[in-house]
Formats: sequence, C-alpha cells, structure tokens
Amino acid sequence: MTATIERGAATAPVTSPAPVKKPTRKRPRGFLSSSNGKKVVMAVTGAVMVTFLILHMLGNLKIFISKESFNEYAHALRTLLEPLLPYRTVLTIVEVVLVASVVLHMWAAISLARRAHSARPVKYVAKKSQANGYATHIMRLGGVTILLFLIWHLLDLTFGVVNPKGFDSSPADRMIAGFDPSRWWVAIIYFAAVVMVGLHLRHGVWSAFQTLGWANRDRNKGLRLGAGLLSAVLVVGFLSPPLAIMFGVVQ
Repeated sequence: MTATIERGAATAPVTSPAPVKKPTRKRPRGFLSSSNGKKVVMAVTGAVMVTFLILHMLGNLKIFISKESFNEYAHALRTLLEPLLPYRTVLTIVEVVLVASVVLHMWAAISLARRAHSARPVKYVAKKSQANGYATHIMRLGGVTILLFLIWHLLDLTFGVVNPKGFDSSPADRMIAGFDPSRWWVAIIYFAAVVMVGLHLRHGVWSAFQTLGWANRDRNKGLRLGAGLLSAVLVVGFLSPPLAIMFGVVQ
C-alpha cells in the first residue's frame, strides 16, 4: 500500500519578510531655530537696547545743564559724521538697528513661550513659586507696556504730534511742555512705563547672564546685584528730568 504525497502539500507557506523601512533623518535645524539660539538672540538684542537706554538717559540729563546743552545734544545726534555722511544718516541707522532689535527680541520671546507651552501642554499640579510667576507676568506685561509707551513717546517728544509745542519747536521746549504740571496724566504714564522698564530690565539682564554662561555659584550674587543696580540707575535717571520739570526745577 503506497501513499502518494503531492509535492508541496506538506510544506507550510512561507511569507516574504516585510521590507525594512529606513529611519527618516530629520533635517538639522539652524541655530536660530533652537531654544539656545533664540535665547542668544534675546541676549544680544537686549544688550543693544540696554546700551541705547544708557546713552539716551545720559542725553536726557543734559536738560539739567541748560536748554541750550540739551538742544545741542539733540542736534549733534542728527549731524554725526557730517559732511562725510548726509544729515541724519547715523541716527537713522541707529533707529533701524534699534527697531530690528525690538522686533527680534519680541520674536524670540514669543517663540520661546510657544515652545515651552507646546512642550508642556498640561500644567503641572505643583504650583510655581511666587518668584517665577511674578517674573513671568512682569516680562509679559512689561513688554507690551513698553511697546505701547514707546509709540506714545515718539509721537510726543520726537515727532511732536501730541506735544503742545508741536514738531517745529526745539527738543528742550518739547520736553518741558510734555511734562508740564497740567499734563500730570502724561507724567503718570511715563513713570509707570519707566518703572516697568526697570523691572523688565532687571530680570532680562539676569537672564542674559545665564544665557551667556556667566552665572555660577560664585558670581550669582554679584550678577544679581549688578542687574538690580543697573535697573535702579536707569529708572532714577529717566525719572529725574520729568520730576524736575513738574516741580519747577527745570523751566
């Protein structure tokens, strides 16, 4: 008795292995697309704005010398490097760099905030420390307040659009008219904005020290003190002229 076995009947079907997918390589992001790159942008643009604030404060303090000294300072800004360069060329370049710094600073800040939010869509159960929450609110509110104030400040003292003396008056006359006691509400806005600048600056300078790698255990205390001192000097320096005008020290 014989059995016939068909060829292939006792052989289990063999499935061909699935093709192995090659891992897709992510295109490397540029430095500015990284968090560290955005932090460096914030630090560098912040340094540009701090330098401008220091020079601007020193220029404002010339009103204490005399109106003529303040007007000469304002005129010198517009005639730098003349006749080598046309009238107001250097000042225009400075203004463009300053505006670019403000835009880049805000772009980096918003990008970092969005990235932090997307990385942590659900808030931690544990409450943040009061210090961190305070600093976050100051930086957010301060940035918006400073931007709005900057627009008003330019319309008032630079272009004279909302200034009682108008554009054709001298810079010193515009400043004195701008902070006349009858315009007390303008002074309040100015004071609030300058204080907000100081708080924003104090936290921003400290953050820049950390971003640039200067902060460590040995330096933290000194760097914090330096950031606070710089902010205090700028606040006092910017508030001194309007206070002197309001109380009749400068007329």
